[in-house]
Amino acid sequence: MSQSLARAMTLLGLLGDGPQSLDELASVLEVHKTTVLRLLRTMEADRFVQHDADHRYQLGSRLFELANHALEQRDVRSIARPHLAELNMITGQTVDLATYEAGVVIYIDKFDAQQSVRMYSRIGKPAPLHCTAVGKVLISARPEAERVQIARNITYTPFTERTITTAERYLRELDLVREQGFAEDREEHESFVNCIGCAVRNGTGDVVAAVSMSVPDMVLDHQQVLATLPEVQHAAAAISAGLGWHPQEAQDYSTQNQSSKEGTQ
Repeated sequence: MSQSLARAMTLLGLLGDGPQSLDELASVLEVHKTTVLRLLRTMEADRFVQHDADHRYQLGSRLFELANHALEQRDVRSIARPHLAELNMITGQTVDLATYEAGVVIYIDKFDAQQSVRMYSRIGKPAPLHCTAVGKVLISARPEAERVQIARNITYTPFTERTITTAERYLRELDLVREQGFAEDREEHESFVNCIGCAVRNGTGDVVAAVSMSVPDMVLDHQQVLATLPEVQHAAAAISAGLGWHPQEAQDYSTQNQSSKEGTQ
């Protein structure tokens, strides 16, 4: 690696810990300030760094753009597959992965139950928004105005006696999903089938998919299905981690950012 490139990468690493002055950076690199300044100016020209009125340098917007592109390029299906397989092996039940695209929730992967009973879901098939766990998880993650619009435009087909059939009730259900952190389909889409679903997040914290597990109540009743929630949550968290989501780091960054803002007021 060239010496200049190595130094530039070191500078980025140092600025990742917070804003620093030219003197501080030169001291760590153990080189003259003019050498560091030349590197910083080159990096600043491409928005990799920026400096404030006090000439303290910090990471620039170009890095955030590249980070977002890197996260978007991660294939949620390929990252999720081993974790879905593990959940299927542990529970023996039907496991699905779904995403929200262009107003439709689509199943993009599935592992069938180890018993003979087969569920409705099929890869490439849309999932009803109002009566599936994956649909509720994915729509509950949308901004409030969009949730309301979606709820008002749904055709509330009554698949079973327990299916939600009004926008008002659906919106209350979405609020519950947001509050408790998971969704249920309690015999709403298919009679005698219970389902639980959890969100999958990418590196920026956006919900990009949902993992669900479905079980006929002849195999497990409602309470027994709920008892498996930790396994489903674990699978969703593992997939999210593979996509770059680290909630503690995000919380720490948010706390530091808020403290920094308060310090300047």
